[in-house]
Amino acid sequence: MERREYTIQDAVGLHARPVSLIARIAMPYKNSKITLSCGEKSADAIHMLAVMDMQVKQGDTIVVTVEGGQEILIADTILNVFIYQNL
Repeated sequence: MERREYTIQDAVGLHARPVSLIARIAMPYKNSKITLSCGEKSADAIHMLAVMDMQVKQGDTIVVTVEGGQEILIADTILNVFIYQNL
């Protein structure tokens, strides 16, 4: 299991564009369990609406957890979405 944490800096919080990118990244890895969590809420990364429903705001820490094949690659790729989207 790989785990990455990132604190959202963007004033808008976690919005549709990066959530869409994360879902597209996660989709090919159906043999892996990719979960995003924030506080008490969590969602499967391929389900955009579930991730958006988490309502991650500026200052919240989001945790990416990957179980299954290519854990390091997937976790690092999703973390890079947060970094390169200036979240």
